[in-house]
Amino acid sequence: MTSEMAGFDRDESARAVYVISVAAELAGVHPQTLRVYERKGLLDPSRTQGGSRRFSDRDITKLSRIQQLTSEGLNLEGVRRVLDLEQRIEDLTNELERTRLESRRAIEETHRYYRRDLVPLSQTVVPYLRLRRSRQDRLQGG
Repeated sequence: MTSEMAGFDRDESARAVYVISVAAELAGVHPQTLRVYERKGLLDPSRTQGGSRRFSDRDITKLSRIQQLTSEGLNLEGVRRVLDLEQRIEDLTNELERTRLESRRAIEETHRYYRRDLVPLSQTVVPYLRLRRSRQDRLQGG
């Protein structure tokens, strides 16, 4: 999947299209439950100009996660905390990935810079011992 398609999917999943009764039916809960979740800060559906709630596919997915957590025994405050932590983990994971990408780019740029500064090394052998002897000869006066 290309990044353009991924962005399109993300935008589509955030598009609020479902009225409360349809969202409740899709999530398998009563519409009043959705209102409670909204009051508790677990959901934040979009609103029309007239004030009606509109839920997105992302909201429906979140509702499923809330249902899963409550069926495992968490109360709504616990669910809120878990959702907050999961969001924080996702944000940090994305930040870490961006930082890794920036680091890789910086390292590659540094390596390119070093390659430009490399000077060819002469491979000729310098007769060091011979030079040393001639210097000794000069010192001895010979």
